[in-house]
Amino acid sequence: MPVQLLHERAAGEASETIRKRVERAREIQLERYRDRPVCPFNSAMNGQELRLYAQVDKEGQELLRLAFETLGLSARGYDRIVKVARTIADLDQSERVEAAHVAEAIRYRALDRGRMGE
Repeated sequence: MPVQLLHERAAGEASETIRKRVERAREIQLERYRDRPVCPFNSAMNGQELRLYAQVDKEGQELLRLAFETLGLSARGYDRIVKVARTIADLDQSERVEAAHVAEAIRYRALDRGRMGE
């Protein structure tokens, strides 16, 4: 990223605001998985839980399909994106996983795999 862009970027959320959002997302997940005997967080969702708790809206499903095709995702990679999208939705306190959540999760995956420019 050019130095000029770093100087021009807008200020982000305050740390305290972010901390509160993260704490609330953790509470949401603890409640969602209260009866689960193992890890009570989205990262440990199995296939059945993905279908139950991470229902993606129609636009998000289309984004996932495109990502699956263009990024060459495996089923496991696909599931990871959905889990991250579910967490992003929790941070937004959204019951449904929407296209914006999926898009953000796909960007993280692409960055992780080095598919986006700097």
